[in-house]
Amino acid sequence: MKTKPVTLILTVLAFVAAGAHPVRAQQSEIDKLKSQVEDMRRALGEMQQKLADLERQTAGARTPSTNALENSLATKDLEKVAEGGTLGEQSPVPYQHNLNDQQQAAARPKDYTLDTKYLGFIPIPNTPALIQFNAKPRVDVISDSQYAGNNDRFVPALFPLAHAANYGGGEQFNMNANGSQLRLDLRAPAIPGDFRFYYQNNFFGSVNHEMKYNLQHLYGQYYGFLAGYTYSVWTDPDAFPDTVDYEGPNAIAFGRRAVAHYTFMLSDAWNATLGVEAPRAHVDGSSVPGGASATHAAMPDLGYNVRWEKRGLGHVQLSNLYRHLGARDGTGADRSVFAWGVNLGAGLDVTKRDSVQLQGMYGNGVGSLGNDTSWLESDAAYRSDGVLEALPYWSGMVGLTHRWSPSWRSTLTYGYVDLRNASGQLGAFYHYSHYAGVNLVWQLHRHLSIGLEGLYGAAGAKNGDTSGDVFRVQLGLVYSLFD
Repeated sequence: MKTKPVTLILTVLAFVAAGAHPVRAQQSEIDKLKSQVEDMRRALGEMQQKLADLERQTAGARTPSTNALENSLATKDLEKVAEGGTLGEQSPVPYQHNLNDQQQAAARPKDYTLDTKYLGFIPIPNTPALIQFNAKPRVDVISDSQYAGNNDRFVPALFPLAHAANYGGGEQFNMNANGSQLRLDLRAPAIPGDFRFYYQNNFFGSVNHEMKYNLQHLYGQYYGFLAGYTYSVWTDPDAFPDTVDYEGPNAIAFGRRAVAHYTFMLSDAWNATLGVEAPRAHVDGSSVPGGASATHAAMPDLGYNVRWEKRGLGHVQLSNLYRHLGARDGTGADRSVFAWGVNLGAGLDVTKRDSVQLQGMYGNGVGSLGNDTSWLESDAAYRSDGVLEALPYWSGMVGLTHRWSPSWRSTLTYGYVDLRNASGQLGAFYHYSHYAGVNLVWQLHRHLSIGLEGLYGAAGAKNGDTSGDVFRVQLGLVYSLFD
C-alpha cells in the first residue's frame, strides 16, 4: 500500500514534535540546578567573608594582652636569663644552703641577690614584676635523753631544773613538721629602686600544738627603705651556723619585729642600716607584790648596723641598739630604765672547704634579743630595794663548717650565755646555759637535704640548781622547690 506524501510528512513531524518535548524539559531542569548551585556558591562566599571578618576581630581583641606578656619587662628579664645572662648583682655573701636557712629572707643592699638566675620566678603580665612561690616541707625526728622542756626545739633556757616536778624522766621520742615553710618573693629587677616584697611563715605558732600558723616575715623594700615585719638591725642572718636543730644556738643574737629601716652603701665593700623598731620590754616581776604589768617603752628601739662584705672572704657586721624599758609593779609604781647592747657577727671563708661563723653579744637590757633568753622575761628585773634594773647580758658563739665533698658537710657549734640576775629575782630564775652540736648533712640533691645531729645542753639558775646534762639526737629532712 502506498502512502501519500502529505500523510508521510505529517507523520514524521508528529514524531519529531513528540521527541523534542522531553529534551526541552530536561534542559529546563539543568538550568534550574545551575541556578541553585550559583545561589549556594554566592551564600557560601558571603559566609566565608563573615568568618574571616570575625577571626580578624577576635585576633585583634587578643593582640594587646598577648603582646603585653611577650613585650613586658618581666618577660624580657627571663629571656635574658634563658640566653645565659643574669639579673642583678651577685651578693658578696654567698648562699650557704643551710638546712636551717636564715639567708633567703634577709633584705640586701643595692640590687644584690643570692641567685642572679632568679630560679623559679615567673613574670606577672602587664607589670615589670617577677614572682616566686616556694614551699619548703620539713620533718624532724627527735630523741631526747630526758624531758627537755620543749619537744620540738632545743632550748636550754626551758630545761627543767633539779627539784622541779618535771625534771628528768626517761628517753623521749618526738616527731614534727612545724619547721615547714611557705614563701613568696616578688621583685622587679628591670626598674630602678631594687623593689622587693617578701613573705614567709612556718608552723611553730604554739609550743604545745603541732602545725599552728606563725608569721616570720612580711615586708617591702624600695630604694633602700624597708618597712614591715622582719629581722631587727641587731640580727645577722648570714652568721647562723648550719644546724639541723631548728632553734639554733643559744648565743645567737636574734630578733624579728615591726621595723622601718634605711640601708645605704658607704663604699663597694661597706654598707650601713639605720633602724626604728617596735619596742618589747620583757620584765621579770615575779619578785614584787602583784608582779609586773603594763610593760611599756617611752620610745622605739633605735639601732644601726655597719657591714663589711668581700666576695671570697666573707662578712663582718657590727650592730648597736638603744632601748627604753618600763613596767608598773603590783603597788602601782611605774618604773623605767635605759638599755643598750652591741653585737658583733661574722661569717668568714677560711679555705675553699672551711668556713667559720662567729657572734659575740654584750649589753644591759637585751636578753630578749638573745636566742635562748628570748623565751624568758630577761630584759629587766627588780632589785631587792624595788628598783628596776636592766639585766647585764653577754654571750658568745662559734660555728665551724667543713665540706667533705659537694654532697657532704659537717658543722661543729658551741654557744654560751650568761645573764646576771637582779638581787630581787627568785632563785630559780635562769642564769646561764651551754649549747653544743655536731652534725653530718647529706646534700642528696640541690633541693633536698638530710641531716643527722647530736646536741648537748645544760642550764643553771641563780640559786645554783642545774638541769644536768641533756642530750638530743635529731634527724632532719628538708625539701625546697627552688632554693
